[in-house]
Amino acid sequence: MLRYTLMRFGVFAGCFVVVWALVYSGVLPKGLGDSNYLWVIFLALVISAPLSFVLLRGVRDDASRKIVERVDRAKANLHASQEAEDAADDAARTGGGAAGGPASSETRTA
Repeated sequence: MLRYTLMRFGVFAGCFVVVWALVYSGVLPKGLGDSNYLWVIFLALVISAPLSFVLLRGVRDDASRKIVERVDRAKANLHASQEAEDAADDAARTGGGAAGGPASSETRTA
């Protein structure tokens, strides 16, 4: 994900430099008053978004695939942990455990 983020920032920085050069050369209009830098940032964001979508598709797909693998692995670990806890709880309730709670004392005296 860090790789994708850095590449995305690189595309934005490249667009910022190109838009800045076009604004100061007079090809694109300047912003109103002191808003020139905001105008250049806005234009760079608008241009870099679709470029990143197209140019970084493979990197984005790789990052999402790795995230899905991590989430699936975490879900499997959680499910295995829940099953182990349920098995231990069932063993304790049926008298197989050494805890000796109220249910196990009733079965001994009866």
